Amino acid sequence: MRFSDEPQAGESLPILPGHCSPGRFERVLRAGHFAVTAEIAPPDSADPAEVYSRALDFDGFVDAINATDGSGANCHMSSMGICALLTRRGYAMILQMSCRDRNRIAMQGDVLGAAAMGVANILCLTGDGVQSGDHPEAKPVFDMDSISALAMVRHLRDDSAFLSGRALSSPPPLFMGAAANPFAPPTDFRPYRLAKKVAAGAQFIQTQYCFDIERLKTFMSKVRDLGLHEKVFILPGVGPLASARSAEWIRSNVAGVHIPDAVIRRLAGAKDQKQEGVDLCIELAQQIREIEGVSGLHLMAYRQEHRIGEIITKSKVLGDRVPWSTQTA
Repeated sequence: MRFSDEPQAGESLPILPGHCSPGRFERVLRAGHFAVTAEIAPPDSADPAEVYSRALDFDGFVDAINATDGSGANCHMSSMGICALLTRRGYAMILQMSCRDRNRIAMQGDVLGAAAMGVANILCLTGDGVQSGDHPEAKPVFDMDSISALAMVRHLRDDSAFLSGRALSSPPPLFMGAAANPFAPPTDFRPYRLAKKVAAGAQFIQTQYCFDIERLKTFMSKVRDLGLHEKVFILPGVGPLASARSAEWIRSNVAGVHIPDAVIRRLAGAKDQKQEGVDLCIELAQQIREIEGVSGLHLMAYRQEHRIGEIITKSKVLGDRVPWSTQTA
C-alpha cells in the first residue's frame, strides 16, 4: 500500500503546515507512520556507479538513507557527494554533517549547498576523534559540537541569516536530526542530553545500536516522563551482527556500542552465526516497534546491506506500507 502523503521523486511540493521541509521522510513521520531509515556504506572510490549499485539494496524498504560523514574518522566518499548523486535519482537522503572536519564557515556553506541540491534532511554530529581513524595525523577542527551545530542550522532556516548576521535571500528548508546513545554511561544523563538537542532544534533522533531492550525501555520511560517523545521523532538503531567474534570486536573497539554477554553467547552457540545475527535483528526490530514513544527504526547493516530487505519484510515493522523505490517512481 502506498500513501498519498508520500510524495514522488521530482515533484515540486509545497511545505505543508507544521512542516519544515518538502521531504518525503518528514511527511511519513508527521503522518504518524512508523518509519525506517538506513545507512549506506560510502565507497572508497570516485565511481558514481558504486553508489547507485549500493542504493538498490534500500529500494522499497526504507524511507530515507543516511550518507555517513567520515564515520569512525575514516576517509571515504563524502556525505555531500553521495547525497548529490542519490537525490538526483529520487532517494530521500539524510546528509550527515560532522563538526570534526569543518569550521562554521564551511558548515554553513554545506548546509546551503545541500538544500540547493534537494536534500531535505540533515543529521548534526560532533564526530569521532581523528585518533580513532585512518588519518590520525589529521588536524581536528571541532569549531562546534552537535548541539551548537543544530542551533546553527536552525538559525539559517528559521532566521534566514548566517551566524554573522548577514541575511539569506532563501533559507534552507531542512528537517533537522541528531544522534543519541541511550547505552553510554552515565545512562541516567542520556535523556537530559537528548533534551538539550531537542531544545537546540533536533526534530528526529537516530540512536546507536540497540542490543539491550531493557535499557532502551528504561531510557524511553524517562524520555516520556520529560515529554520529549511529543517533541521529537525517535528512531532506535538496530543492525545484524555477523558473528560472536565480530560482536566482541565491535564491543571492544567501537566507542559507545553496548552488546550484552547474552547476545554474544547466543551468536556463539548458533550453527549459522550470520543468520542468527539477522534473526536477532528482526526480533529486536519487532520489540522496539512496540515501545511507546518510538517512531521508527534506524538500520545499520554494514557489509550486510543486502539483508535489509529480509529484515524489514520478516519483521513486518512497516505493516502493509511500501516506501518509495526507483521501480515505482
